[in-house]
Amino acid sequence: MDAEEDNRYDVVVVGSGPNGLAAAITVARAGRSVVVIEANDEIGGACRSAELTLDGFVHDVGSAIHPLALASPFMRTIPWDDHGLEWVMPPAGAAHPLDDGSAAIAWNDLNRTAVDLGSDAKTYRRMFGPLVERFDELVAFSMQPPVRVVRSPLTTLRVGPQLLAPATLMARRFETDAARALFAGHAAHSVLPLTKPFTSGFGFLLGAAVHAVGWPFPRGGAAEITRVLGAVLEGLGGRIVTGRPVTSLADVPDADAVVFALTPRQIASIAGPALSVKTRRRLRRFPYGPGVCKIDYATSEPIPWTNPEVAFAGTVHLGGTLEEVAEAEATVAAGHHARRPFVLLAQQTLFDASRAPDGQHTVWAYCHVPNGSTIDVSATIERQIERFAPGFSDTVIGRRVSLPADLERDNANLVGGDVGGGSYANLRSIFRPTVRIDPYQMPVDRFFIGSASASPGGGVHGMSGHLAATSALQFLDGD
Repeated sequence: MDAEEDNRYDVVVVGSGPNGLAAAITVARAGRSVVVIEANDEIGGACRSAELTLDGFVHDVGSAIHPLALASPFMRTIPWDDHGLEWVMPPAGAAHPLDDGSAAIAWNDLNRTAVDLGSDAKTYRRMFGPLVERFDELVAFSMQPPVRVVRSPLTTLRVGPQLLAPATLMARRFETDAARALFAGHAAHSVLPLTKPFTSGFGFLLGAAVHAVGWPFPRGGAAEITRVLGAVLEGLGGRIVTGRPVTSLADVPDADAVVFALTPRQIASIAGPALSVKTRRRLRRFPYGPGVCKIDYATSEPIPWTNPEVAFAGTVHLGGTLEEVAEAEATVAAGHHARRPFVLLAQQTLFDASRAPDGQHTVWAYCHVPNGSTIDVSATIERQIERFAPGFSDTVIGRRVSLPADLERDNANLVGGDVGGGSYANLRSIFRPTVRIDPYQMPVDRFFIGSASASPGGGVHGMSGHLAATSALQFLDGD
């Protein structure tokens, strides 16, 4: 991946996260020449792995669990097995423990999940059963550009209003705290107050994904995903150049089209004079969402959950009841730090022993904080873990805390610690980065945006990059 002499390319992709690599693969598959330019010395963006705490403990630098990787139309085209990637599938996608020692478990099996929810079993089946049966249509609805020909108008009319509703409204269809909390935990991935429109869409998509494709992760670490994507690209004749920051268009090799797998603020800085004053102003005003404070732990033993069934899930949502999760997310959205934050936790080494020395484990956890926060809330996160796993702190033998500035320093796309590529408030859950017929083509014809800041948004699915590259190819073909 060393730099070679620059040539002229059909397309240059700036940024080598999953979206950037997806864009480049799409271009290379069309028989066009393409190069990916990456500022860091290794590819992957927020999809990388490293020994962040102690020797022998492999942690995911950014994304850790990948519920959209096997759902994504683009990712389904990647021959993972041919490149030695093994997807690990825990028996449960997510667990949500409560203070009374109970826990709502989103088992991969929909019926088992429903039965465990007791009096809410019928409601759960009614809400999620049809979505699981027609999951491909749900994915098409959620992962395609907002202006498109709808494949199934009937499904859109029936399901669309539910996806657009506030999560608090949909969660209250359940009777029990457990079922309500489980839905709230899924919906809180929106990083929005759960009273806002569109938050149910996150709850339904992620909840249905548990039963349709699972919430997997690659054995050995998230870096395996980008390793395979990079290998596929180079096998198609695409190039990757690392260790080359792009600060202006002078750093971009000559090309007929440029796909920026970057956020709007960075594009405004790089493209500068090539953009109109109005466009630069609009890009600089693009709103970013809350940041995160992340902790990577090395532990001497598994997390001692009060409810042992929580250990069957790769992902754990820590936040208590629906009301508590909603309050925490509303507090952060208002620019404050939650007293009891919603914590996302991953415990991959329960299912992938390759990531830690024998008998020991890694834990990945973060909570939402105001964008750009400089306050270390690691003690608050740890209290939330202890709340549902007393004695957890005694198992910790190493930890690394990353504040928003640390995350942005490592990956410039994480502006203010925002891991979602920008706010999802209001219509930005659908129209990203701006309201345009083609959301990927910028006012300068040969520039395209293919990051999480573009539809369909965050997650390791590659669709933003793939769709941006598709738009770029249409431009090159003169369509």
